Amino acid sequence: MIEIESNKQAWGKISEEHYHHFKALLSDDDLHLNYYIQEELGDISGKEIIHLQCNTGADTLILAKTAKSVVGVDLVPDNIFFANKLAGDLNFKNVKFIEADIMTLSKVHGEKYDIVFTSEGVLGWLPDLNVWANTIRSLLKDNGYLYVFDSHPFFLSFDESKLDKEVFEIKYPYFSKIPSVDSSIGGYACEPKDGVKSYFWMHTVSDIINSLTRAGLHIEYFNEHAENFYDSGNMQASSSKKGLYAYSCNRDKYPMSFSLKASAYPAK
Repeated sequence: MIEIESNKQAWGKISEEHYHHFKALLSDDDLHLNYYIQEELGDISGKEIIHLQCNTGADTLILAKTAKSVVGVDLVPDNIFFANKLAGDLNFKNVKFIEADIMTLSKVHGEKYDIVFTSEGVLGWLPDLNVWANTIRSLLKDNGYLYVFDSHPFFLSFDESKLDKEVFEIKYPYFSKIPSVDSSIGGYACEPKDGVKSYFWMHTVSDIINSLTRAGLHIEYFNEHAENFYDSGNMQASSSKKGLYAYSCNRDKYPMSFSLKASAYPAK
């Protein structure tokens, strides 16, 4: 798929910078899962986890501090190279990384896990949530569960550059099935790189929930939050919820992120 290949090339441009950024934070014990993830994910001690779209593995390693084992998956070769380097640099023994596209992962990986974890800027890079959901079901043990934390689709439809001025202008149509195209990549862990082409798909709330229920998963909760996990410009860090941001002028006016838990119950 041309769009996926273009995204792979784009993300590869910033893999090394992500590695250096996250290594510094992890070395200083200054990188943590955000407030909602910590509150909702639950006790993961003794759990076998697979982390989808793991980038260069920083959150994979945070999970591995408590879990029995964690497998990180990403389609970008340089991300996997630097994820392995990061794990080696910091002496993690209970993690491994797999280079694979989520859309075809079930064809090349047959292990099952207690938890499938994916978070913070993931769903929009996937062209088909039905394939994603079926892949997740194939990865889960009976009574295992999926945990997702991501930007809310409603928030993603706005022009972020105008929200701090209380201008609510739709830039990305909520129901569009055509991916938006950007000519730069990055910006949250390194300076944006121009001259690349990346594609991002809009998925509605119903797309997310329906794909999971069609795959046979049971939605335990779908929580909406008034903060997001990145500063998109002139936002304030939450004083009480670590790792989250919001516009002071628009606080509590609309959802900015969501979290979801979906369980795989044994067939009756």
